[in-house]
Amino acid sequence: MKPLRLVIFDDNNDFRESLLHLFRFTPDVDVVGAYADCSNVQDAIQSLKPEVVLMDIDMPGINGIEATALLKVVAPEVQVVMLTVSEEEERIFQALRNGATGYMLKRSGPDELVEGVRSVVQGGSPMSPAIARKVLQFFHFNENGKQAANSIPKPMEPEESLATGLTPREQEILEALVDGLSYKMIAAKHFISTDTVKNHIQGIYRKLHVNSKGEAISLALKKGIAGQRL
Repeated sequence: MKPLRLVIFDDNNDFRESLLHLFRFTPDVDVVGAYADCSNVQDAIQSLKPEVVLMDIDMPGINGIEATALLKVVAPEVQVVMLTVSEEEERIFQALRNGATGYMLKRSGPDELVEGVRSVVQGGSPMSPAIARKVLQFFHFNENGKQAANSIPKPMEPEESLATGLTPREQEILEALVDGLSYKMIAAKHFISTDTVKNHIQGIYRKLHVNSKGEAISLALKKGIAGQRL
């Protein structure tokens, strides 16, 4: 049986090296790439063809949540496990909405990390206990049908959110398109490259089910997105 192919994205050099060391001694896992940022995430995934990606959230340039959406455009079959220090509810659900299959904390033990990578290719959704509890709270309602007082706010209904799953950056770029900004102007405004802008726009088209900038702007205006978030 061939070892599963793993790619790591994490800007913390020491932690990235510790992961490389851990999986170097895991015979059924082959680390085929390790990166300090996600600037070339789509090219890396298409070239290396991993089955699993361990993705940090806080990285320079494109963060892990945005990178997950970009990755899923070119390789929807790849399993993404977020590996981060963040326990913020909004980040958890943004990552899951963008296509992550698991969400684990960096303080997880070595055995837990290895098992998480193994389980995700077998149809599992590995989550650290603290994260699993937050996800369960999200679905926990009291007997009157109202959310428990300490649970996570319920997301908007599809008609309110357009069921797009746009990331905050994609929402900003869509608004910029509505405002008439060019790709270069959007890139300068958000301190990113024009190629990154194009990647985000591809994601916007896919999520809005449109094929052109004009269609995206028309839909945004029809739904009143200009000046507000989806």
